[in-house]
Amino acid sequence: MNPTTRRHLEWKFSQVFGERSPDDEIQDADRISTVEFDKSGNYVAVGDRGGRIVIFETKDGKNTADQHYSRNQLEQLDYVSLNHPEYRYKTEFQSHEPEFDYLKSLEIEEKINKLKWCTSLSGSLFILSTNDKTIKLWKVKDRKVKKAREIDSPHQLLSSENTLLSEKSFMNEQGIPSFANGNHVESGVNSIFPSQELRSKIANYEDTAYARCRRVYAHAHDFNINSISNNSDGETFISADDLRINLWNLEVSNQSFNIIDMKPSNMEELTEVITSAEFHPIHCNLLAYSSSRGFIRLVDMRQSALCDYSARIFQDEECHGSRSFLTEIVASITDIKFPVDGRHILSRDYMNLKLWDMHMDSSPVATFKIHEHLRPKLCDLYNNDSIFDKFECCLSGDGLHFATGSYSNLLRIFFHGGGSDEGATIEASKDPNSIKNRKPLPRARRSSLSNLTRGFYKQGHESTSVVDEYSLNSSSKLQHLAWHPCTYLIACASGNSLFFYHA
Repeated sequence: MNPTTRRHLEWKFSQVFGERSPDDEIQDADRISTVEFDKSGNYVAVGDRGGRIVIFETKDGKNTADQHYSRNQLEQLDYVSLNHPEYRYKTEFQSHEPEFDYLKSLEIEEKINKLKWCTSLSGSLFILSTNDKTIKLWKVKDRKVKKAREIDSPHQLLSSENTLLSEKSFMNEQGIPSFANGNHVESGVNSIFPSQELRSKIANYEDTAYARCRRVYAHAHDFNINSISNNSDGETFISADDLRINLWNLEVSNQSFNIIDMKPSNMEELTEVITSAEFHPIHCNLLAYSSSRGFIRLVDMRQSALCDYSARIFQDEECHGSRSFLTEIVASITDIKFPVDGRHILSRDYMNLKLWDMHMDSSPVATFKIHEHLRPKLCDLYNNDSIFDKFECCLSGDGLHFATGSYSNLLRIFFHGGGSDEGATIEASKDPNSIKNRKPLPRARRSSLSNLTRGFYKQGHESTSVVDEYSLNSSSKLQHLAWHPCTYLIACASGNSLFFYHA
């Protein structure tokens, strides 16, 4: 795809799940805590603070863009339907329950911190989920369930019963058909059971999905887990907490290998913690992890069993001059992502979105300013704890576009080669506003994840709005989002609602 032809994308609202009245109070357990597409884009999983996982699938059961059409069929089909799939509810299940660690007198909440889809060759869906302490591997499989068909009127039910009785009347007391000639024996035998037509009148089969926990990976982290990442080998994954990163085999749940350990012998000497970790998408021996000091470390697991002393460090030298207590806090990296080709690393800290080249560790190749207008208000943000908010980031499948969230339910989208102020700003709501300049909008209260089964679809429109540059609604923030791997489609969570935008 030519980047010059897709630089300035026109973003439009596509779908929202969990729509509610603005007057409805949002329960904390219903708030979305993570969003994740699978590699095909046919499924998207959402986790919430109540420990639930909700899975959506494309409406036709398969991404239309992956199907094969003739030239005439492609000309007749709508282009938007090929590139921007619509989703529907598939299933939901309870992944984690609240627990209590009696040895440490510590409550373990059920909140889903991260979700990761696993590679599957059997046709079933496998997904990893984690809360603060325990990782689980879930298998989601389709099955057909026989359900009673709704009867429109009592006469319809009576007619079905009479038909069944009339079929039984052709049988004698021994259960043998009363017809003697051979032409009617076969039909008499078939009448022992209700006909296919009769069965379809009384009951029908519906596709449904159920989830089963296949593995539980527990008791390996003393601190809260903040990241899980699947390896490209399809056999292993990592889990990261504040001070350690462990390597697991998907088939072995009772053993893991510690490959990163940043815990000092004296905890008073602790200067940084791990904030995010990600496997390289191509090279199974490479992984990157970020820290609260604004560093990104790239390690090669082939060099040593414990990889934290042989890391290549990426740091922005321009940002490490004069530093204060507040600037150190906002320098903490909250999320990192690799593009599909693995040539860059995208990182998000409180103030900026940065793109790093794997071959240049001294400075990022691009910096997109997200909260620069909030720099004069850092003291106020510290007093109300907003300065510790963690925002995620994501990339398009071609690696040319990047997205992240902000306050007032704002979605920020940039492209490779654009300036720090260029790109789109969209308010996450059913009627979004697209703003050319970086100015937040008033708060838009959204709906609850507990109503995600009620999907709502509506084509959006675009308009412009100009408000005070320093307006901020810290209680309404867009922190979790994911990019469709095959097309320009973003799923983002605003409070308790899941929004989809396409370009």
